[in-house]
Amino acid sequence: MANSLRGEVLNLYKNLLYLGREYPKGADYFRSRLKAAFLKNKDVKDPEKIKQLIARGEFVIKELEALYFLRKYRALKQRYYSDDNK
Repeated sequence: MANSLRGEVLNLYKNLLYLGREYPKGADYFRSRLKAAFLKNKDVKDPEKIKQLIARGEFVIKELEALYFLRKYRALKQRYYSDDNK
């Protein structure tokens, strides 16, 4: 059971590492925090607990995607709409 979850955990780590490249505080900051989070939970053996941690990681992915989308939206809004109405 643990081997089937290992692939999911590695995939989650890779996805988070990829998304962390654009993190506002910098990729190095994100990478160090990500590594610390994964190392903190490296000794977890219970499959249910591992599934909960994977679900939490997927939630973080969704939050990061929302953060990046919002940043992109704000940049486009500033570029194309002037604040002359104020």
